[in-house]
Amino acid sequence: MVSWLTGSDSLGLVAGDPGRIHAEGLRARVAIEQARAEVATLIGARSREIVFTSGATESIAAATWGAVRRAVEAGRRPHVVLAAVEHSAVRRSAATFAEAFGGHVTIVGVDGLGRIDADRLLHAVHPETALVHVQWGNHEVPTLQPVAEVVAACRAQGVLVHVDAAQAVGRVPVDVTALGVDLLSASGHKFGAPAGTGMLFVRRGLRLAPLLEGGDQERARRAGLENTPGIVGLGAVAVALTTRTDDGEPRLRHEERASYALTDRLLGGLIAVAGVHLLGDTTEAGRLPHSVCVSIDGVEPQGVLLGLDQAGVAAHSGSACSSESLEPSPVLEAMGVDAHRSLRLSVGWDTTDTDVGAALAAVPDVVARLRALVP
Repeated sequence: MVSWLTGSDSLGLVAGDPGRIHAEGLRARVAIEQARAEVATLIGARSREIVFTSGATESIAAATWGAVRRAVEAGRRPHVVLAAVEHSAVRRSAATFAEAFGGHVTIVGVDGLGRIDADRLLHAVHPETALVHVQWGNHEVPTLQPVAEVVAACRAQGVLVHVDAAQAVGRVPVDVTALGVDLLSASGHKFGAPAGTGMLFVRRGLRLAPLLEGGDQERARRAGLENTPGIVGLGAVAVALTTRTDDGEPRLRHEERASYALTDRLLGGLIAVAGVHLLGDTTEAGRLPHSVCVSIDGVEPQGVLLGLDQAGVAAHSGSACSSESLEPSPVLEAMGVDAHRSLRLSVGWDTTDTDVGAALAAVPDVVARLRALVP
């Protein structure tokens, strides 16, 4: 059979089934394995430790399912530990899978910055614990978490630990080997790769039941035809971030410093607006480089978002995965702050000083117009 894409190496690469031994399939397989090596390099892993997925949500579910099944097969009722500020994908997967086998979830509180108390988290671990979740950095406020401390303590106790690094991979240096983590998840679209791409790091030697069954793709760790073009795109971004700039600095480090500079400016400008309060850790050592979160007194977030959109500024309130929900933010509630009036702004690889200036000009104007409507 002759493919209609014959004659174009690039299009033929997209069309081939990487599980076949014809030329198109073999080209696709080579491209996927090259991308696997590129992504592994980005996070300090071995190629065989990378499982490609559709994004962090699937990766989180796969990590949780595998850990829960592992506990069940060992004759234990699965117990999962996590913090109240974890992403909804973590909270829901943990509850669904643990409770399905008669287990339960322990949720640990945080401080006013949204930071996990590592001692409290580890105190919740007991012999039935199948998995401990800890995020690298929060998805609503920019607070970094004590990842290394939690991972080291869990490994010492022989408890599996999963790190949700969706806000970290491609934004800050991540080295899974140095960290010693068992499982780590990330989404490609968070750092410039195509939407619908992601990865799950599975430490060498750790065997987990797959979430998706039906085929032997990804070394029988994730069934289904691989998304070759998306995976190739993910690998290309990984390469871009690990190459060096003209002055010899890794591009990831360069972008990290540039992001801190932009968000420093955002923080300084936003706090100058009356009734605006910074949320989460705002120190450079304690926060992610690319996002800021504030609360705004006296106005509803939907009005602020619409006003900013009209001014050409794309912003958000609460979690990106709960944008269709009218419920207050669980993260902000756990922090003990106003969970209804948050504004979140993020910067990316193509964000400029001009963009930040436009946002800082638009926010006070939009807020003032909305407050003028209040009797």
